Amino acid sequence: MSRRLNRATEREPRAGFRAERRDCGASVPQGLLKAARKSGQLNLSGRNLSEVSWTSGRIIHDNQLTSLPSAIKELENLQKLNVSHNKLKILPEEIANLRNLKGLYLQHNELTCIPEGFEQLFNLEDLDLSNNRLTTLPTSFSSLFSLVRLNLSSNQLKSLPAEISGMKRLKHLDCNSNLLETIPPELASMESLELLYLRRNKLRFLPEFPSCKLLKELHVGENQIEMLGAQHLKHLNSILVLDLRDNKLKSVPDEITLLQSLERLDLSNNDISSLPYSLGKLHLKFLALEGNPLRTIRREIINKGTQEVLKYLRSKIKDDEPNQSDSVVETAMTLPSESRINVHAIVTLKMLDYSDKQTTLIPDEVFDAVKSNIITSVNFSKNQLCEIPKRIVELKEMVSDVNLSFNKLSFISLELCMLQKLTFLDLRNNFLNSLPEEMESLIRLQTINLSFNRFKILPEVLYRISTLETILISNNQVGSVDPQKMKTMENLITLDLQNNDLLQIPPELGNCVSLRTLLLDGNPFRVPRAAILMKGTAAILEYLRDRIPT
Repeated sequence: MSRRLNRATEREPRAGFRAERRDCGASVPQGLLKAARKSGQLNLSGRNLSEVSWTSGRIIHDNQLTSLPSAIKELENLQKLNVSHNKLKILPEEIANLRNLKGLYLQHNELTCIPEGFEQLFNLEDLDLSNNRLTTLPTSFSSLFSLVRLNLSSNQLKSLPAEISGMKRLKHLDCNSNLLETIPPELASMESLELLYLRRNKLRFLPEFPSCKLLKELHVGENQIEMLGAQHLKHLNSILVLDLRDNKLKSVPDEITLLQSLERLDLSNNDISSLPYSLGKLHLKFLALEGNPLRTIRREIINKGTQEVLKYLRSKIKDDEPNQSDSVVETAMTLPSESRINVHAIVTLKMLDYSDKQTTLIPDEVFDAVKSNIITSVNFSKNQLCEIPKRIVELKEMVSDVNLSFNKLSFISLELCMLQKLTFLDLRNNFLNSLPEEMESLIRLQTINLSFNRFKILPEVLYRISTLETILISNNQVGSVDPQKMKTMENLITLDLQNNDLLQIPPELGNCVSLRTLLLDGNPFRVPRAAILMKGTAAILEYLRDRIPT
């Protein structure tokens, strides 16, 4: 192999990858290599390579490689190396020479160990070792001080080295689908950690997280956890998502109310027979309870969804329940059944809730009831509203969360566009086919749900709301997206385009590297094929990038 390398480099010192195939002698076209020298990237996917020499290129994925040449050490300035979806069994020790490497993608190979010297890749920020055959990690591995994202999912790890806590910059750690029975307590000292995935392991208890003040998502579903205590919850000040599904939990402690930032809580498929009424005090947007032997909440309440369950739990908090005269405002213009205003929610939860009344307008008494109270959340869902109440503008200085789903809205009024602190907007299940340009002024908007409407294109104004992290626009008639404009949305993490009319997916969408969740099922396009979609977002984006014309 080395002699062949030397001959190749003597003939052409800038020669690139070359395939040696005895049956047909296939090699990489020179035109492709010429283009690679200009772009700094070389894409050799789908060429059925089994051997490879060296180049200044960066991408070598989706082939049949079983090893990398030791001459790879010459690529000293390489910043990104993608050798995913091959058949690599070992890595050459010379890979430690790639001191400028920032991204290393080794997922979907057959690696069983990490070579000595790997810790010398001290500039490495993104490392993906998922879907290999690793059983252990060397303790020196934790010397990768610059690492921000580490994916170890779908291996055979039974433990993590305690020294992993040395990765002081690590924000995203994915250990899904391993054989972990415990988590080293040192992991709890990782102050930068924001996303932790431990699904599908063999954990019997949760670790405590005294120093993980920035942890936003904790995924421990599909384990064997039997107990959730106050000690597990009291430090999770920033947690937004807590996934505990498919465990063996029998109860939820009252201290769940300490998680004041919590938005999504998944408790499905446990052994929980009752819930603390205090759970109703949380501002949850999603609560999953199915698959539990709950005896204290009727099935029809659970079936109505998160807000109905929370409302029911709040109604059971006897000590905090206000007098009937305080919590009900009767009006002459509406039926008594429509006019019940939850003053308790206004005062205690900072929520203006007038949902599920089937009313065509929101009575003035609802807004009058706010008085001098601070309101951060508005819920007018499940009514018959044809327009947004104009008085919502009175809340523009304070409201951050508005739910107008399940109404009959066909347009968005300018009053909504004046809610300058709005971060979450739910407009699903309406009759909308456009959004006003004035929505560009919603400079803090992070999540918008437009599912089950009548959009035929992704509204142009969304491309100009740079703070957007989540766009849900499934079950519409969207026929196209603009990948160039979408690439400028650097904060966009989730894009749900399921069940639309997309006839093709532009390859340039693969350049939207910030996307962590891209959902495309249920569209009439032919490629990417279903097999690619099933591999997940990273595989989809990789597939699309490979097809960008050079």
